[in-house]
Amino acid sequence: MQRPRKVPLRKCVGCQEMFPKRSLIRVVLTPEEQILLDATGKRNGRGAYLCPKADCLRQARKRKSLERALKHPIPEGVYDELEARLAEVPGGGA
Repeated sequence: MQRPRKVPLRKCVGCQEMFPKRSLIRVVLTPEEQILLDATGKRNGRGAYLCPKADCLRQARKRKSLERALKHPIPEGVYDELEARLAEVPGGGA
């Protein structure tokens, strides 16, 4: 008898709720100190997870929880870029 696979869970830095890792969007701080959306979930660097909802990004921006999770200051322009990219992601925007 085969055991069911354990689904890895991650916490959204915006709403603080736990979700399956695959349903979240990973924001990564690369070793070169670039902040990017990581579609593969395997990019090198420190990662934080967000729901694919613009509201969660706004909450994370307001509370600076994304900055704390990445342990790096995030310029305002990067938040605007993340919001635009989040709108392109299926299930994003809203």
